[in-house]
Amino acid sequence: MILLRRLLGDVLRRQRQRQGRTLREVSSSARVSLGYLSEVERGQKEASSELLSAICDALDVRMSELMREVSDELALAELARSAAATESVPAPVRPMLGSVSVTGVPPERVTIKAPAEAVDVVAA
Repeated sequence: MILLRRLLGDVLRRQRQRQGRTLREVSSSARVSLGYLSEVERGQKEASSELLSAICDALDVRMSELMREVSDELALAELARSAAATESVPAPVRPMLGSVSVTGVPPERVTIKAPAEAVDVVAA
């Protein structure tokens, strides 16, 4: 089963780590407890829209950007699940999947590329 809260947590954690910030820094800026933010990042708690807004503000990331990244990951996870069911993945899609786990729990940390980046599409 694909859980949106896990995908959202993974994206939030990556955003924070890209900025080289700690959970403590972001939780303080977002005015949310460190423990709760940690649970959100680990996909153990659902984040309300108010909480997401506060976290996005703390990370200086637009919520639309965050949700777009989550949407891209969700699409890839669904594709991986579908491909596993049919055991056929189109060749152009294979690089995008990397080691995506059909169970939604990767065996190791995985970076999923944006669809356009994975197939070397350049925006005009």
